[in-house]
Amino acid sequence: MSDPLKVWIDRSGRLLRLRLDRPKANILDAALVGALEGAFVQQGGAAELRGVLIDASGAHFSFGASIEEHLPERCAAMLAGFHRLVLRLFASPVPVLVAVRGQCLGGGLELASAGHLLFAAPDAKFGQPEIQIGVFAPAASCLLPERIGLAAAEDLLLSGRSIGADDACAMGLVTEIADDPEAAALGYFDRHLAPKSASSLRFATRAVRRGTIEKVSAKLAAIETMYLQELMATQDAVEGLSAFIEKRPARWKDL
Repeated sequence: MSDPLKVWIDRSGRLLRLRLDRPKANILDAALVGALEGAFVQQGGAAELRGVLIDASGAHFSFGASIEEHLPERCAAMLAGFHRLVLRLFASPVPVLVAVRGQCLGGGLELASAGHLLFAAPDAKFGQPEIQIGVFAPAASCLLPERIGLAAAEDLLLSGRSIGADDACAMGLVTEIADDPEAAALGYFDRHLAPKSASSLRFATRAVRRGTIEKVSAKLAAIETMYLQELMATQDAVEGLSAFIEKRPARWKDL
């Protein structure tokens, strides 16, 4: 199987490019999550780096995490790896830009929400559909209230509905809507980040999330424990995941 992630250095060493490369769904399975974290560890510390741009091959950013990896025997390892990646992005000392086309769902939206600036195509759709299959989104439960406020976050997390780019921009999730979100993100980088001192930009990036990083990290640890020890002990969580994999309606027992 080919590498799930394309990694290269752009803008004379000033921009790290990361492209999800498993279209059409770009599922965030263990291989892709591990590749993303590895790229951050190996490439993210360069002194001249002023930004990271994450985008995706194909028509869609990501349909989310692997449902099979959510099943009880695998979900502890899956959550640990994915949450480690999300926190690494959220605490990144250089700005993380994200360019989204098409569907950005579940773990895909959690990944995007951990970044700093989000550029979206007019056709982009954003949602946390986990509740529809009997589970919930731990990272989004921490990140979305910080980005878009509690009421808007509750709407998305409790309904599981998707919203378009216009609504996402109006609520502050999306920075800019553009026909070519990759070009828009690169334009933003060239105008606003590339000319800055890399050292000073790191201080500014850390400062703006000071306190919030610690808050999100502590909350996510508690929610991960809730997910593993409480939610996954219920019949409905396992039923919802199994029904999705088996392509049938879930039979809820409310237990």
